[in-house]
Amino acid sequence: MRLPLQFAPTARLCLLSLTTAAIGLLSACSYIPSISDEKVLGLVRPYRLEVVQGNVLTKELVAKVKLGMPKAQVRDLLGSPLLTDIFHDERWDYVFTIRRQGAEPQKRQVVAWFDEGGRLKTLDVPPDLPTEDEFVASINTRGKSGNMPKLELTEAERKALPPPAKRDTPTAATEAVGAVRSYPPLEGK
Repeated sequence: MRLPLQFAPTARLCLLSLTTAAIGLLSACSYIPSISDEKVLGLVRPYRLEVVQGNVLTKELVAKVKLGMPKAQVRDLLGSPLLTDIFHDERWDYVFTIRRQGAEPQKRQVVAWFDEGGRLKTLDVPPDLPTEDEFVASINTRGKSGNMPKLELTEAERKALPPPAKRDTPTAATEAVGAVRSYPPLEGK
């Protein structure tokens, strides 16, 4: 069915405006959450992959490193550096990043500078480098939510437990002695 020529531009304009309005309404329904959103549509918390990269360096580890140590000894204490550059052989970058669901993302960088002889000249350490206990507390998401499992019983709970059931000692008649089945020898006679 064809529309008369005088109504065709008006009908096309009306159809175009209805299509534009429908697309606008449908696009308002699509919601893509950002990474910082905790829940999608306020209902579901999506799983976020835990990303750990680099070496975990703490104040205790860095305190073991002394100026004048050779590269091999620094590598033994701190691990292999995340970044080394063949054009700048005197610099090692220890970068650590972690993104864990329920915890704040962390990023730290420790730079080791060596002299021409391969001995540690300086170690640039950030001021916010945590101790081991502080680091574990910062990535612990169980303690914050209160889901920490109980690991020990109190003395009253131990006394309330029923005594273990006594097992019957097996008698010699019930135990199988020797081979139950006999098999023919593997070699011929």
